[in-house]
This record gives sequence, C-alpha cells and structure tokens, in this order.
Amino acid sequence: MTKVSPVRRRFSPRAATAFAFAAALLAVPFASASAQTLGYVPMLPQPYPLQPQAYQQGPSYSHGYVGEPAQTADEDAQLPDRLRKQVVSFDRGEPAGTIVIDTGNTYLYYVLGNGRAIRYGVGVGREGFTWSGVQSVSRKAEWPDWHPPAEMIARQPYLPRFVAGGPGNPLGARAMYLGSSEYRIHGTNDPTTIGKFVSSGCIRMTNEDVSDLFSRVNIGARVVVLPKSVPLMARGGDPMRKRPAAATLPSGRQALNISTSAVN
Repeated sequence: MTKVSPVRRRFSPRAATAFAFAAALLAVPFASASAQTLGYVPMLPQPYPLQPQAYQQGPSYSHGYVGEPAQTADEDAQLPDRLRKQVVSFDRGEPAGTIVIDTGNTYLYYVLGNGRAIRYGVGVGREGFTWSGVQSVSRKAEWPDWHPPAEMIARQPYLPRFVAGGPGNPLGARAMYLGSSEYRIHGTNDPTTIGKFVSSGCIRMTNEDVSDLFSRVNIGARVVVLPKSVPLMARGGDPMRKRPAAATLPSGRQALNISTSAVN
C-alpha cells in the first residue's frame, strides 16, 4: 500500500515580506474608515479665521487673544432685527456720504441721498462717556493696532499697553479715525455689545458692518454725532422707539463736548 505523506511547503523570506506588505496596504483604508465610524478624523491644517470670536469682555477691553478661532462667520445674524443693516428713509437734509450717529437709539446712518440712508446698529459710550458734535474722517485703517490711551490705563491698570491688529483686537476689522481726536468708528471682537451703551466714547460696529461702511466712506467725510438726549427719528425708521424729533446742529464745524479723552 502506498502511503501518502503530507507535503510541507515553506514560504521563502521574500514571499513572506511581500505578503505582509500587501496586508498592510489593505488595512490602511479599513483603519481610516473605522476611525471615521468611531468619530475620529485626521487633523488637517485650518485656515486663519476671517471673523473674530465673540470674546467675553468688560466695558472697554476684551481679554481674548490674537489668533483665537472664530466662533461664527456671520456676526450680523446674531443681532436683533432692528440692529441689522438696512436701507431706511432719511430726510435730515445731509448730503450723500455723510455719517449721522443717533446716540440715543444706537444707530449709525450713512446717507445715500434722495431721502435714503443705510442704517447700522452700533454700540456707543456708556454713562459719562457720550459726546456730541461734528467731526470728519481723518484716517482709515484695516485691522488696526490698539494703543490704549494713558487715561484709560489709569482707570484700568490691567490693560495691555499695545495689542496688535487681528481677531483678538478690540478695534476689530476696520477703524475710521475722527479728526484729531482719539475717537473712532471701529469694529469689535464682541458683537454682543452692539446696541448697548458700553464704550469709552468710540462707536462700535460688527466687523461685517464696519467693513461695509469702510468701503463706502471717503477721507474727509462729515460725521455728525447727535446728543444722547436728542435722538433722531428718521421717517419710516424705527417704529418701536417713539422719540422726539432731533434738533438741527449748527452748520459748520462745532466744538466737541467731550467729557474724557479716553476711547474705545
């Protein structure tokens, strides 16, 4: 009787290496799919945020840091309807290109002419820091640096002496400087302050709104700041706020009634 002996085959080292390599290649996509199934995804480089994060801040300064990630890409979507940018009727007789700031109602109007204006919601000076008068835009800057004035540092010694322009900067994406004063119309890294009396005299806007206004305003543009006690009611404007008509400011350059030189 013939006996059948099992044949033992041995893999050569070269064949074993090729088999292991093929198995590894097949395992890669499977491992990646499993990771995604379990909720883990590869870490990819992220672009620098276009919009700053809404940081927690006090009346005049945010403690956020430059370069922190954006929380939202649409700041205006967080605003109440009345504070969102819109075209309204406007019959004060100011020429096109003029900026009128209605301190009492926390609105900024950019006059288009022909009885119309773009209305934006703004944040204005808190109690004791509001001012009124006529100024002009003397300079414009994108992502400006912030140098807190000595008066502000005296009141708030914890403030930094310099903050570079960027998402963490309290001046936000754009700034329009008013005359030789230290007041500005600027953006903010805290859009929750829009519509409130919170600053040290500057006019705050969301970064989206200030960028839009910045693109329209020319150097030398006239800026009329109305007193808080004399708010403006534009025709067809805000029916929710019934206020007396605003008194017309004297023509020409008017001296500013400034209670402090501190800004922001």
